[in-house]
Amino acid sequence: MLTQVFEVTDDAVRTACEVESVDEAGLVCRNVYRWTENDVVARGADWLASAPLRIILIFFVAIIVNRLVRRLIKQSVVELTDSQARERKARLTKMTPKSLRSTQSHHPLRAAARAETIGSVLRSITSMVVYSIATLMALAEVGINLAPLIAGAGIIGVALGFGAQSLVQDFLSGLFMLAEDQYGVGDVINVGEAEGTVEVVNLRTTRLRGIDGTVWHVPNGEIRRVGNMSQQWARALLDIDVAYDTDLDRALEVVKEVADEVFHADDWRVDMLEEPEVWGVQALGADGITIRLVIKTQPGQQWKVTRELNRRMKARFDAESIEIPFPQRVMWVRRDEGSSRDEPIDESVDG
Repeated sequence: MLTQVFEVTDDAVRTACEVESVDEAGLVCRNVYRWTENDVVARGADWLASAPLRIILIFFVAIIVNRLVRRLIKQSVVELTDSQARERKARLTKMTPKSLRSTQSHHPLRAAARAETIGSVLRSITSMVVYSIATLMALAEVGINLAPLIAGAGIIGVALGFGAQSLVQDFLSGLFMLAEDQYGVGDVINVGEAEGTVEVVNLRTTRLRGIDGTVWHVPNGEIRRVGNMSQQWARALLDIDVAYDTDLDRALEVVKEVADEVFHADDWRVDMLEEPEVWGVQALGADGITIRLVIKTQPGQQWKVTRELNRRMKARFDAESIEIPFPQRVMWVRRDEGSSRDEPIDESVDG
């Protein structure tokens, strides 16, 4: 009689827990059913004791993986940036003159900002991927069919990809610009139609302020080339015109003397990295002879040095009676027959 009772109980347990054998039934389901003899309560208790725990375990593992990967990304980006900066500094130090080496120093604040920006992006992507996978696994645990969900998400992703191609392009371009350190806040750059000082750099746009105060918002994906006029070092370049009847040897000496005066002045020495160089006669123009002068300067100081040289050059040329030419033309005036003068006149007219 006792055996019959246990067999009936085992059959009921299999039915209540929806398994083929008692051993396959969960411990919670078996015990709750034997206590309550209620199928719904037994299955509900079994689900509460299994699925939520598995979901909690899934997200617990996801949190641990996310933290480990984020920490690894942070350390890797910082170490990579520092190593690249050290290698670049060592190469440039060997290749550049002693007077120029001060401009090759690594800027820790700028490097730290780049590393933080890149690391932040990679960490955000990591978190999104890890928690997306964990969410899908949790949905599978509660019995949701993921096939339609994944298919729908794929269709939506393709649609958004076509509609947001420019946004993705801006994002990727901004990421590479930061990684390659093409420019940073405070640099003076030319990106085609816009030129000015960089005020803000993010992954989508770059904000410039032009010399006239205009603020340019340039999408990173539309930047095809960048001219950075304030990175590492700069060069002040002056093309100075003198008249054709000027003593060129004396003019070259005067240009060199004026440049050396500025170079050795205490107020200007800090902005100039190397001794000025007079490259000689650059061109024989329509109105005069062009003499080229070049000076290596601190980044962003070339315009300031150029203005001072122009001011001093004009004063010295006046003192040395060296003529700065202005446009000159030769005009031929033709007289018709019967006029007071039949011969053409050769007149040199200034203007």
